[in-house]
Amino acid sequence: MGEYDRRGSVAGRQQLNSRRHFMRMAATVGGFSLLGRTAAAITPERAIDLPMVNGKRALAAYPQKRELMVMTSRPVQLETPFSVFGEGVFTPNDAFFVRWHLAQVPTRIDGAAFHINVRGAVKAPLTLSVPELKTKFESVEIAAVCQCAGNSRGFFDPRVPGGQWGNGAMGNALWKGVRLKDLLNEAGIGAGAVQVRFNGADAPVLPGTPDFVKALDIDVALGEDVIVAYSMNGAELPLLNGFPVRLVVPGWYATYWVKMLDDIEVVAACDESFWMKPAYRIPDVECACIEPGQQNVPTVPINRMDVRSFITSVADGATLPAGQPQDVSGVAFDGGFGIRRVLFSTDGGKHWAETTLGKDHGKYGFREWHARFRPAAGERYTLQSLAVNSIGQSQRFSPRWNPAGYMRNVVEAVRVSAT
Repeated sequence: MGEYDRRGSVAGRQQLNSRRHFMRMAATVGGFSLLGRTAAAITPERAIDLPMVNGKRALAAYPQKRELMVMTSRPVQLETPFSVFGEGVFTPNDAFFVRWHLAQVPTRIDGAAFHINVRGAVKAPLTLSVPELKTKFESVEIAAVCQCAGNSRGFFDPRVPGGQWGNGAMGNALWKGVRLKDLLNEAGIGAGAVQVRFNGADAPVLPGTPDFVKALDIDVALGEDVIVAYSMNGAELPLLNGFPVRLVVPGWYATYWVKMLDDIEVVAACDESFWMKPAYRIPDVECACIEPGQQNVPTVPINRMDVRSFITSVADGATLPAGQPQDVSGVAFDGGFGIRRVLFSTDGGKHWAETTLGKDHGKYGFREWHARFRPAAGERYTLQSLAVNSIGQSQRFSPRWNPAGYMRNVVEAVRVSAT
C-alpha cells in the first residue's frame, strides 16, 4: 500500500490500469455519463498517511466519486478521508466509502431493465423491476449509518489480517426504498421459513471463489426498518454503492447491506455458506472479544453495531489559537437504540463534561454533538468524546481484541496544542 503514490512502482501501475479499465467500461450507469473526467483525475499523485503501520493511502477519483483513499482496486475498496465527516451529518454520495468483496462488479447496469427475484420458500415467487418497486409498494425513508465491520481494523494491536482500514469505512445517508417485509409478504412466506438469503449482481473471478451471499433470520428480515433502497441522500445510488438497489439493514454492520441486490431467497435452514460461516464471525461472548492467541472459542455471525463517537471538527496534531473559545464537534451512533448523551474531555479522560446534542435524525443515524473549551497558550490537550446510548451502553476506555479485527469502539483521542 505504501507504493501506490509512486509513478514508477508496479503497485502504482496496477492501481492506475485497474482504474482506467473501470473508467473505460463504466460508460453509462442509469443514464449518467461517467467518462467526463480527465485522466489526471485518476492519477495517484497525492496520498494520505494514516497513523498506522504501512498507513500511506493513495487518493484517486473513481466514477461518481471525489478523491478517496484507495485500499485496493480489485475488488474496489475506497475509504472516506476523515475530514469529510466534518462537512455535515450526512455523508455526501461522492465521498461515501466503498467495499466490495468480489472483483467482478458490473460497470454498466440498465436500471430500467434490472430485476429482483423473490423466491424460495414462498407461496408466489416475484420478479420485480425497479420501476415496479417504486410504484407498487409504499416508499419509506430512513437515516442510517453504513459501517464496515472492519472499520478501524488498522489500529488493532496485535495486528490482524484483513483490510487495514482507518476510521473512514463508514458513512451516514438518508436511504429511500421499500420495506423488505412488504416484498416478502407479497410473495407469501411459506411454513418453516428460517432465514432470508440475499445475493447481488457482483461475481467472483475464479470458479472456486464463494459467491457473496448473506442471510438474516426471518424475524430480522421482517423488521419495520429493513429496506430495499433505490435512493441515497435524494439521488440514485452511485454504481459503487450498489446501483440500482441495495439492502439496507439499519443498526447492523454493512456486510449485510448487499449491493446490486437481485436475488432474495427465503430458506428453511440457517445459511452456512462461506460469508456466513466461517467469515464475519465474532466470539460468542458478551464483549465479542478474546485474548490474542486464545483458541477454540465458539463464534456467532456479527450483527448489531457497537456505540461509537468521533471528534470531526479538529484534526489530530492541530494547533489552536490560545485564549479564544474553541468549538469542538463530532458525531455519535450505535446499533439502533439511539444516542442519549455524549461527554467531552480535554485532559485525556480525567474530567468529563456534557455536550450539546444536535438534531435527532433518527435512532440509526449520526447524532451530532457540540462542545466548547478555551485553550491556554503553550498547553497541550488530549481531546476525547464518550457516547452513551439509550440502554446505557457506552464506548470502552481500552480496546477490545478479536482475530478478525471487528467492532472497534474504543474512546479515540485527538491531541492538540495551543499558541
